[in-house]
Amino acid sequence: MHGLASYKPRPQSAFRLFCFPYAGGSAHIYRRWAEHLPAQVDVCPVNLPGRAQRLKEQPGTRMLPLAETIMREILPLLDKPFAFFGYSMGALLAFEIARLLRRNSLPEPAHLFVAARSGPQIANADRLTYNMPEKELLEELRRLSGTSEEVLDEPELMKVVLPLIRADFELIQNYTYTPEPPLGCSISVYGGLQDREVSRERLQAWCQQTEASCILRMFPGGHFFINTAREVLLQTLTRELYQHQLLSPDLSTVGTPARREP
Repeated sequence: MHGLASYKPRPQSAFRLFCFPYAGGSAHIYRRWAEHLPAQVDVCPVNLPGRAQRLKEQPGTRMLPLAETIMREILPLLDKPFAFFGYSMGALLAFEIARLLRRNSLPEPAHLFVAARSGPQIANADRLTYNMPEKELLEELRRLSGTSEEVLDEPELMKVVLPLIRADFELIQNYTYTPEPPLGCSISVYGGLQDREVSRERLQAWCQQTEASCILRMFPGGHFFINTAREVLLQTLTRELYQHQLLSPDLSTVGTPARREP
């Protein structure tokens, strides 16, 4: 499908997990997830405009138009139970798509996983960075530690990457929350213990967005703990899929038990 990457598709699976990337990221972030999640789960990484096979498309700079585009693209795959996982920018996008589905009386996610992002109703108090001069923006990217030094030190590559990062930052920094009733699905909120960008209090605000259950779990690492604590993150996600009865209790599909409870 146009907006999805296929790293290890499982079209016969009983459940789909749509995964949305952080700013500047692509579906490639989730390329190994299917290897570590139960066979019942069809991992569906979402490729946004402006990256990978969609490189020639203009990246979105406003949340609702982008959410509407992605909703239309994934709609044919909402024929079986599904959940959303969104990381940082992706958390806001997943949330807005879930609300769009509800507004249009379409199938809704059975669960929402959001990570490394403040609750959507919390106003963005950060300074604007998307329109910074190039030198300052590169310094900001180094501070955030989400882009490797090899990429940052490659001028030709940065000519391609910077416009996408600017667009994603503009998308986030111009996001405006519109109040609506809480979602009906349960929410899992994941955060980094050393994340200086998103505090526990800001993460906890997500629980106001559901009338069902909400749980907050903290993982070792900073804002990009998705990369540094991937193993325990995926073990935790697997447990929660079973705990919320989103998967059949087939012990043969369960991965190695987590070594620690985050």
